[in-house]
Amino acid sequence: MDQPDLFGREAPPPRSVYTAPVWSVPPPAAKPPPVSPYITPAAPVAPPTVAVPVKSRTPAPTPEHSSKRQLQVGEFILEYELRRSTRRSIGFMIDDDGLRVTAPKRVTITEIDNAIRTKQGWILAKLRERRERRAARLQKPPVEWIDGAQLPYLGADITLRLLVGGRYRSSFDAATRELTMVLLPGATESALKERVKAWYQQEAKQLFVQRLDLYADRLGVHYSSFGLSSAGTRWGSCTADRKIRLNWKLIHFSLPLIDYVVAHELAHTLEMNHSAAFWDTVGLIYPEYDDARNLLRKRAQELPVLFS
Repeated sequence: MDQPDLFGREAPPPRSVYTAPVWSVPPPAAKPPPVSPYITPAAPVAPPTVAVPVKSRTPAPTPEHSSKRQLQVGEFILEYELRRSTRRSIGFMIDDDGLRVTAPKRVTITEIDNAIRTKQGWILAKLRERRERRAARLQKPPVEWIDGAQLPYLGADITLRLLVGGRYRSSFDAATRELTMVLLPGATESALKERVKAWYQQEAKQLFVQRLDLYADRLGVHYSSFGLSSAGTRWGSCTADRKIRLNWKLIHFSLPLIDYVVAHELAHTLEMNHSAAFWDTVGLIYPEYDDARNLLRKRAQELPVLFS
C-alpha cells in the first residue's frame, strides 16, 4: 500500500504532518510532460534589468541626492543605485537587483556617469548574465518536502527523513547521509522548512569558523568578527574593520568552493579592492581561485529551489 505524502500540496492552510512514522519513501510524483525548448515557459520570469532599446525617449531627470538614478547608455536606459562612501575610487557591483555604484562623496554625478559609460560593455554583459541565471533558477522545480527528498549539502545530496515525535529534533548520519527531522504532530511544511534551514545555518556557522581560522593562520591575518548572511547572490563580504560575513547557503557547495570564498574575504583584510595585488594575495593561500570562481557560478545555477 502506498504511503501518503506528509504534506498537502495546496495552501493555505497547509495540512498537518502525517501522524505516524514514515519508514519508506513515497512513490515519486508524476513528472510533468516535457517542454519544448522552443516554447516559452508559462512561469513568470523576472523582467530584464536593462530596459528595452529606445530611440526617442530620454531618461527622466533624477535628483543628485536620490539613490536610484537613470542613464542613457547607447540604446538603453540603464537604472542603477548610487551609494556614497569613504572609498577612494568608483566601484561597481552587479547582482539580481541590478547595478549598484559606490563612489566617494567628492566625485560628481557627471564623473560617475562617464565611468559607467566607459565600462558599459562589461556592465551590460554582466546584467544580461545575471538575468539569464535568475531566469534559469526560477524555472527549476522546487524541492518536494516529503520523506526521501534529496537536499544539497557540501557538494552532494543527502536524504531527508521525516518522523513524528514528542518534540522537534534533528540529527544527521554521515555514514548513510540521512538528515532526520522529528516533528510535532500537526506540524506544517513551513515549520519543516524552517527547521531544515536552521540546521543548515548551524552547520554553516561551525564549518565556516573552522575554515576562516585555518586560512587566516596561513595568510597571517586576523578578522575582527564573523557572521552569517542571507544575501540573494553575494557569497561574502569584508568591511574595512575586518568584519567578515559569509552566506550560509555556501553550505550547499563542496568544501573547495567554500574555501575559495573564505580565502577571498580574508584577502580583503589586506586589500580592500579587486586589484592585481588582491588576487595575488588570494593566490598565496588558494592558488586555484580562478577555477573555483568559475565553478561557483556554475554550481549556483544548478541548485534546486529550496527556500523562497
